[in-house]
Amino acid sequence: MAKSANQKLKLLYLLRFLMQHSDEEHPVSMAQIIEELARNGISAERKSIYDDIEALGLFGVDIVQLKGKNGGYYIGSRDFELPELKLLVDSVQSSKFITQDKTYKLIKKIENLASMYDGQLLQRQVFVTNRVKSMNESIYYTVDVISDAITQNKKIRYQYFEYTVSKERVPRHGGEFYEVSPFALIWDDENYYMLAWDSDAAKMKHYRVDKMQKVALSDNEREGMDEFEKFDMSAYTKTVFGMFGGTEQKVKLRFANHLVGVVLDRFGAETTIIPDGEEHFTVTVSVVVSPQFFGWVFGFGSEVEILSPEEVRTEMKKQAEEICKKY
Repeated sequence: MAKSANQKLKLLYLLRFLMQHSDEEHPVSMAQIIEELARNGISAERKSIYDDIEALGLFGVDIVQLKGKNGGYYIGSRDFELPELKLLVDSVQSSKFITQDKTYKLIKKIENLASMYDGQLLQRQVFVTNRVKSMNESIYYTVDVISDAITQNKKIRYQYFEYTVSKERVPRHGGEFYEVSPFALIWDDENYYMLAWDSDAAKMKHYRVDKMQKVALSDNEREGMDEFEKFDMSAYTKTVFGMFGGTEQKVKLRFANHLVGVVLDRFGAETTIIPDGEEHFTVTVSVVVSPQFFGWVFGFGSEVEILSPEEVRTEMKKQAEEICKKY
């Protein structure tokens, strides 16, 4: 009975063996295929395997046959090529919001999308130890709840916390629950954020997903759909520095000419560049004025100057004076 059941799975065992153990550099022989099937309680003759390989080909599996002394069969093209899998591995291991334990598990799953030989190449590029990683393992559950809320048109309830110097979580606002209408998830500056409509404040806000806890669906339907449909996600991520909140303002800046690439990377290729003498240019852009914005400007030293509005210039000067007092 067991053998009969396994016989019905012959095609699946064959496909798995080819996917895991073959590639262009490592074709598998007919003898190896017969041996693998036998290990799984399946007896097979060459002719039946030829028929199975043909059936898999008709189904869309790219199986290539190499003739000759060292010939055999291997999977030609796969859903993901090796360079694409390397890109996925790099993205996972460099993401701060993915914990170290989850990073290893995800990379192991990515390895399974390649042959065992290419999987070994992927493992060699994994350098996760000592990377700055999230301490919040529940982030995956949180993302799932947010996605369900968006799909079901529901609000979510949760606590928002911050860490103390002893690395303990302390809920903000005395543990009061937030209730907002989620609309999107944003990956910015290596962190995951939820974009949501805050009905009490009557505006869109963003929240760090890894700083949310006790997340649950609300019985209330979402609000703010009209505002979200008018919302320009691309423009929003350009104006907000490090996803810090603040007041959005039109700011005029003067840059040294060699920083034009930095400006276009930050604010987009459509940004209007106005020459200002032979060595500088100016731009007028919308930014959320926050400590992160001033820190970004500080990073360029004397090669960037805030020209207007005057209150932003004054705040920049105040920030500089406060920093100087530390030294």
